[in-house]
Amino acid sequence: MPRVLLVPGLGLDARSSARLRALLPAVLSVGVVLLPGMGLGGPVPSVDELATRLRAGLGDGPVVLVGHSQSCQVVAAAAQDDRVVGVVLLGPTTDPRLRTPRGLVGRWLVTVVHEPLWQFPLVLAQWWRTGPRAMAALWRSAAPDPIDRRLAAVRVPVVVVRGTRDALCPADWARALLAAAPCAELLELPGAAHMTVQTNPAEVAEAVRAVC
Repeated sequence: MPRVLLVPGLGLDARSSARLRALLPAVLSVGVVLLPGMGLGGPVPSVDELATRLRAGLGDGPVVLVGHSQSCQVVAAAAQDDRVVGVVLLGPTTDPRLRTPRGLVGRWLVTVVHEPLWQFPLVLAQWWRTGPRAMAALWRSAAPDPIDRRLAAVRVPVVVVRGTRDALCPADWARALLAAAPCAELLELPGAAHMTVQTNPAEVAEAVRAVC
């Protein structure tokens, strides 16, 4: 069985995937990789350097990589490694229409009203740990990176997961990523927004198991 490595989204840490990890089969070895801007503070390097750091933690393989939101861009950059046998992208970014602060804030506000209230303290605690400076630096570094071009070179199965109320990963953007990847499928979660790793762990666990 492959190992499963999860990379938290912008500003998040291992707490974001706690419910998901609890639902994955015991036969799977599951880990979380924290990177600058994604659970760690400090200077944030380029997407290529972040992908190099992620690849350094892959071990002997095989491994399935699971990214959420902005970490999907790092996962896509690392997924060309021969040890990677599957990829799951949860609410992948960055839609070119969100590459300006104005575009991002507008879509985030449309999305956040559909997120369950119970998770706000958990998200804020994670953002506090990572810090706004690292989060802003990650967005500046990753937002322009063309994830669709990265996915064009990924030859392993890719599952794109989005909530139907996720304006940060709208349906047309998800379909564009599907078209870019040689072997990909889309899973849409009715009524879910952007934080599916926290709010829909059962459905996400099923998507992970499908590529293991």
